[in-house]
Amino acid sequence: CSVFLLDRLSHELVAKVFDGGVVDDESYEIRIPADQGIAGHVATTGKILNIKDAYSHPLFYRGVDDSTGFRTRNILCFPIKNESQEVIGVAELVNKINGPWFSKFDEDLATAFSIYCGISIAHVRLYTLTVAHVAFGTPWGPGHSVGHWLWLLQVSDDEYTKLLSEGIQPVSTIDPNFASFTYTPRSLPEDDTSMAILSMLQDMNFINNYKMDRQTLTRFCLMVKKGYRDPPYHNWMHAFSVSHFCYLLYKNLELVNYLEDIEIFALFISCMCHDLDHRGTNNSFQVASKSVLAALYSSEGSVMERHHFAQAIAILNSQGCNIFDHFSRKDYQRMLDLMRDIILATDLAHHLRIFKDLQKMAEVGYDPKNKQHRSLLLCLLMTSCDLSDQTKGWKTTRKIAELIYKEFFSQGDLEKAMGNSPLEMMDREKAYIPELQISFMEHIAMPIYKLLQDLFPKAAELYERVASNREQWTKVSHKFTIRGLPSNNSLDFLDEDYD
Repeated sequence: CSVFLLDRLSHELVAKVFDGGVVDDESYEIRIPADQGIAGHVATTGKILNIKDAYSHPLFYRGVDDSTGFRTRNILCFPIKNESQEVIGVAELVNKINGPWFSKFDEDLATAFSIYCGISIAHVRLYTLTVAHVAFGTPWGPGHSVGHWLWLLQVSDDEYTKLLSEGIQPVSTIDPNFASFTYTPRSLPEDDTSMAILSMLQDMNFINNYKMDRQTLTRFCLMVKKGYRDPPYHNWMHAFSVSHFCYLLYKNLELVNYLEDIEIFALFISCMCHDLDHRGTNNSFQVASKSVLAALYSSEGSVMERHHFAQAIAILNSQGCNIFDHFSRKDYQRMLDLMRDIILATDLAHHLRIFKDLQKMAEVGYDPKNKQHRSLLLCLLMTSCDLSDQTKGWKTTRKIAELIYKEFFSQGDLEKAMGNSPLEMMDREKAYIPELQISFMEHIAMPIYKLLQDLFPKAAELYERVASNREQWTKVSHKFTIRGLPSNNSLDFLDEDYD
């Protein structure tokens, strides 16, 4: 069975076929004129064609059979139409199994089936457009098309040419401690971060191993950077910091002994993309506000994470940005599947669901040949990257808390304006930041880095630093008490005096 979709712009029928049969993983796109051959005839006339003897039919081309050794006996080719009865594709069945040729009953069955094909294809196209329009149209209000969004996201020629013309600098020239867990990536000027991404990819040998085109990679990196908005915390510098921590894990924990190369590559790219187009509000807010994103994704859960992944796919599909376009079909699909699972793992609700499985894996011992173990490890590594600000020095951790709570409180203000009561940590009038941070460190951050330490003894310094920062928050809380500061509006008092 072959299915051809009609490309009205090029007036061609397009099909994806698998060379060598269903066991082959290489995919090729076949394009034929929409008015030639059997499929073209059906697409043009909109009528079913039942050919009992293929070789005697004037529209049949024997060249494929002669070159492959396959013998086509009979063909049933029928149009696929949309709800407006316009032909949108053609399906072709070859060689009736139980019978000398396709019967009138087969024609009726194919006609009925074509209706469901048409509805399904139309709905898939509508869904794809909806995802893209919701993902990219709404930031600038209604009426903006996907093309307009991509136009807004385009990087300037000067920025692209400048980054492309510069040689990729070795990571050692960025900072002598760039590959150390003690390095603070937020200290790097934002204008230098795109080059740093390229430097890390080169140092991990991904550019050479995957024969990545420099022009495509450059445009992809710049597009991802531009795909972030500017909320206080969930912005590009957060994504860069998360990506840098992934690089640190690769350099310091010998991930090549734990994961496949493509899995590590997917982890790094996912770190870059994991919060694309974050609006400074969480999943609960999307659902409570009945946003278009919630309408699209809430039934599946992890609303924002699914949106971030959709954004990443859209960038990959934009012109000159697909860094995986030369992958085999198998590797391409695997890369996208890995990215989806890794980005979805940034939902802390997901982390809490798999935490017992992570503990069990650490107890029995990690097995790199165990597919489930590798999947769980990728989730843990992504979460540890996402929260990596907690592994830095106290000044960084305190400053990050300011950014996080500014974002939280902005959401809380929106919730109040909607007539809802925000959670304590989102309410600037109720949140006592030191205690909230102590709770977060004890129940979320410390267990994560303890697991990482159990699996990677060299990660012990990360757990120790998180524990040290937890103690610093205890001291801050004590100072608040001594100074008689109120527990509410605590962000107003969380300044450099506590460094």
